[in-house]
Order: sequence, then structure tokens, then C-alpha cells
Amino acid sequence: MPTPTPAAREVGRRIATIRRARRMTQADLARASFVSLPMIKAIERGVRTPSDDTLDSISAALTVDPSHIVTGSTRTDSRVHASIPAISAAIAALDIPTDDPPRPLYELSEAVTQLTECRLGAQYARIAEHAPQLLTRSLAALHHGTGADRLRAAQLLAATARSADAVAYKFGHRDLSARLIDLMRWAASQTEDRIAQATAAYVRTETFFAARAHAQGLAALEQAIDASPSPVGRDTSAARGALHMRAAVIAGRADDSDAAEQHLAEARRLGDVLPEDSYEGTRFGPDSVRAHEVSVAVSLGRDHIQAALDVADEWTPPDSMPAERRSGFWIELARAQVWAGRPDEAFESLKVARFIAPQHTREHPWAREAAATIRRLKRADAESLTAFTEWIGAV
Repeated sequence: MPTPTPAAREVGRRIATIRRARRMTQADLARASFVSLPMIKAIERGVRTPSDDTLDSISAALTVDPSHIVTGSTRTDSRVHASIPAISAAIAALDIPTDDPPRPLYELSEAVTQLTECRLGAQYARIAEHAPQLLTRSLAALHHGTGADRLRAAQLLAATARSADAVAYKFGHRDLSARLIDLMRWAASQTEDRIAQATAAYVRTETFFAARAHAQGLAALEQAIDASPSPVGRDTSAARGALHMRAAVIAGRADDSDAAEQHLAEARRLGDVLPEDSYEGTRFGPDSVRAHEVSVAVSLGRDHIQAALDVADEWTPPDSMPAERRSGFWIELARAQVWAGRPDEAFESLKVARFIAPQHTREHPWAREAAATIRRLKRADAESLTAFTEWIGAV
């Protein structure tokens, strides 16, 4: 019998931990991943190392990115970067109809929904794998569709472009991100759906964050709020509330505390009457507003960090919140804790962020900055800190 190696044991331990958290038996995981039960057992014992294909299958069944299982691996990084030319090619000829017959909309809709779930779960490798083909198929459906089918195809294209943008933006391909956002905005304009257009305005803010054009971004969001549908129902209230949350954060970056508080107060008002839910893939509700209170406080700078610490003292994101947003909360809290002179607490927050969404944490500049600062403050400290800073690229 093969002797387990430390690396294989660690991979097996992580798979078993995530499986139990999902309340799955080994047999359940075997069925969901299409991997034999003896193989699952051997992997969890550490006597077998999963191949790339097996790891992908297990990760998909557990709804996590492969990097959540093989934390030190750069597989996700390399697969994402390798997919960028294909994503770019898929949208290069967006205005040229193809001769390929479009897939049935119900099939396309199911695939786009799965891609959106990958985005919310920070499963970037899976997005990278499927986004090029889904962009091509969504464009084909739009070009060939008429009437209600064309409107639906435009919605699916906008959602696909948003998921692809999550990969491009998080991994530093800002030019491609801007092109995908333009595609999303164009597709949203074809839907005749003002909620889809509000969603596109929400995502467009990334271009202002990237350019550090925070005042202009705030102005654009306030225009989008004015153009959004009246908050008379659940979806329209969530659409406007999400825009107010985003406006509060970018107002903080613009050092406009009055605007930040006004938008945050409006988001609270709308969030208090809604259950935590999502519209078009954007989460909104009381918990999302609480998470953004930390974002706003950190965006406003060191003089406002107590507000972030106060939120964390009485509330933490529930497991039902999308992984990317939960991870972002802990990263922003770590930044506040570093500023407050609490490096030990900050390191614990970064470790929680990594556990929730490893690749999101690894690619986040604030996480890298916080880790580097903690390492400087505690240079002779635990080996685990050194390993973390090496993993995140802060040394």
C-alpha cells in the first residue's frame, strides 16, 4: 500500500472537511463527482493524489474552486491566465453573426446560471473554463433570436459577460475587464429591462475603481440610481439598494464622508424591509448592508476604522452569503485591524478569508498588503505567518 505523503494527507483532509461541512457522505461525493468510492476513500486517507481532472470533478461536486483544496497550487492562476485569449477572441467579433445554429435557450440559461453560481462562490478556474464558449453561444442566441427570445438572450449575454469579467478583473486583466463591462452594458441595453441596466451600472464601477476615478464613479452611480426603477417591489428595491451600497463605498474612496453616509443610510432603509436575497446575481439585504458598512469605513481611511471594528464585534457574515463577499469582509476587517495595531487579529481574519475563498484572497491587493505589514511587525513570529505571506505573494 502506498505511504501517504504530507501533501497528499493535507489534500485528503481538506476534501473530507469540506465534504462534511456540506453534509455529504463519501458515497454522496463519489456519485456527485463521478469518481469511484474507493478512489474517494484513498484520496481522503492521503494514499492517492487526485489528478487534475479528478480534482476538478471533486471541486465541482463540493462547489469550491480547486485552489480551496490545493491551497499552495498555482493551477487556478495558470488556467485563468491561459483562458484570457479565448475570452478576448469570443467577444472580438461580437457584432458579426455566425452561421452556427444557437443552442436552445433553456440549455443556455442553465449553463449561465451555473456560471453565475461559480462567480458567487469565487470558483474562478471553472469560470475561465466555460466563459469563452458561453460568450460565443450567448452572442449567437442574441444574433439569431427575435422577440422575447432575443430579450432573454440579451439577459444571458449580460450575465455571462459579468461572470467573465470577475475573472478578468480579479486577475489583473483590466483592459479585457473594461471590454467585458462594455459588452455587459450593451447587452443590458438590449434587454429593455431597467433592473439589468442597473446591474450593469453597478459592475461598471470597477472601471472607476481601477482608474482611481472615484469622484467620477460616484457621479455615474448617482445617475444610475436616478435612472433605476422606483423601489416598489422586491427586485426593484434590491436593485436600487445595491446601487446605494456601491455608491457608499466609492464615496468613501473619494473621501466624501457625507455622501458615503447618505448612500449607506438609504441602503439600510431599503435593506431593512427585504430578506437577504439576490437579483441578477447581486446579493442585497440586511447582511449585505452590514458587510458594506465595513467596506465604507475602511474606504474612508484610518480615522473611521472603529466603525469597522464595531460592526465585526457584533456581526459576522453568515454562511449563506456568497463566498466572495464573505471573504471580502474578512479582508477589509484585516486592513482595519492592522491600522488599529492588532496584527494577530488581522492574521486570523486573513486566514478566515483564505478558508472561504482562497483565490479571491490571494488576488486581493489589500490582503497582500495586510499580510506584508503583519510580517514586518512580527518578523520573528510563527512559521505559519511566513508560509501565508509566501502563498499570497507578499514576500
